[in-house]
Amino acid sequence: MADSNSVVSVDGRRQRGERTRQAIIEAALSLQEEGVLVPTAQQISDRAGVLIRSFFRHFDDMETLFKAADDQLRDSYEALFIGGDRQGSLLERVHRAVERRSAAFEQLTNLFLGTKAQLWRYDMLRNNYARNQKGLRKDLEAWLPELNGLLEVECESVHAIASFEMWNRLRSEQGLSEKASISVIQSTLISLLSSD
Repeated sequence: MADSNSVVSVDGRRQRGERTRQAIIEAALSLQEEGVLVPTAQQISDRAGVLIRSFFRHFDDMETLFKAADDQLRDSYEALFIGGDRQGSLLERVHRAVERRSAAFEQLTNLFLGTKAQLWRYDMLRNNYARNQKGLRKDLEAWLPELNGLLEVECESVHAIASFEMWNRLRSEQGLSEKASISVIQSTLISLLSSD
């Protein structure tokens, strides 16, 4: 009987530990979504309702927390970009690709900004960001195989125009609406891709 009680006790501790770990991850993500782009361990602990020592019992440092959050989120944020009807004319594909990417960028703005703010600090974030950028390039090339026939400078221009950085500039720096930002990107890409 004592053995079964100890097993239940260990399982209970393990489950509580998992709940605490998950609460910390969710607290970090919710703070970032609300605009706290670089939350501290204390802010995250306070939001999760745990003591700071609990934070560091589950995560060695902020980098291990970011890795756990990325592992948990990767499939869902990558799914925002993949898919969509990739058939039709160049104009139709550009319009659909920009609409899909823009919706994803809009949803992930604070995640992108928080990551970029800390690239200098963490190898893991730099590696993940580079992997994601490579994936976005590959995805755009799947939408627009015409990119393969462009000069390098033209191809790089297309990738720059379709990037999060361009989206964020139009939305944040230039103050354009989502609709206007989409229109600017679509028309610029069409001009570039249609030129001889």
